[in-house]
Amino acid sequence: MRVVFFGSPPFAVPVFERLAASTQQVVGLVTLPAKPQGRGRKVEESPLVAAATARGIAVFQPANPHDADFLSKLRELSPDVLIVASYGVILKSVLLELAPRGALNVHASLLPRWRGASPIQAAILHGDAETGVSIQKMVLALDEGDVLVESRTAIGADETAGELGGRLAALGGEATLEALDRLERGDARFTPQDPARATYTKKIKKEHGRVDWSLAANELAARVRALNPWPLVRALDPKGRELSILRARIVGAADASLGSGVPGEILLADQRLVVACGTGALEILELVPAGKRALGASEFLRGARLEKGGRMSSPEVANR
Repeated sequence: MRVVFFGSPPFAVPVFERLAASTQQVVGLVTLPAKPQGRGRKVEESPLVAAATARGIAVFQPANPHDADFLSKLRELSPDVLIVASYGVILKSVLLELAPRGALNVHASLLPRWRGASPIQAAILHGDAETGVSIQKMVLALDEGDVLVESRTAIGADETAGELGGRLAALGGEATLEALDRLERGDARFTPQDPARATYTKKIKKEHGRVDWSLAANELAARVRALNPWPLVRALDPKGRELSILRARIVGAADASLGSGVPGEILLADQRLVVACGTGALEILELVPAGKRALGASEFLRGARLEKGGRMSSPEVANR
């Protein structure tokens, strides 16, 4: 079938590459306009655009995908179906009805659980044992379309959102091909979602990364995983220096001798960095001091000169 793909990195890249390498005919890629990045504010080609260009696939980056001129170009491609994966723009009926087979969305959750913008992070934050990918028919209501294909996977105990997202994107590529195969064979069966089981998640924002030491250690550990690689959980050390936490673990019963402290209090700063939480304690395993490279805790402590009893805080609190 002739396919036009709508998506944005990073989630869409493996899905697009799997689709482009298949027997399906990808005739166009639609992605968001490139934005200046970094200190130099340079506009860099996204990996999604690079993948399409390398295969000779037409690339479109409209500021508004519902613009009449763009819609005219899209109709000229005569797509049979639209595939959408983390595009970042809500599609209106003029697009959803453009292709005869409609539009299918590659959603990174087991719908109807975690409809919305941040399903991968939500699954980790709420301690879900498993998640997956749903290929659903797109409708005007948010993620409420009937499901054609579902693929499940367990969530690793230490898995970050970035790691899980990479695995789900790979699953999404395979599930997308299965969905298209079913459409071609004529045996596609769409299953309505149960609205009584629906849960929702909102877009992750940078301010969500401000550490809250009053949380229980298990909640904060989940937040560290869910917000990696962005925006990362950020804290201030006792000297007011910002750091971002990459990996952490809950301190177990074997470390009970460390005692307890007020939230944010450093319980250990000798080879290991352990901080008291609202309930329990968190050991920081890997972090990034502002403007520096990622460091293991022991390497960080050799230069940071932190002491037991010092107080870690939140950038939000310190800037008031």
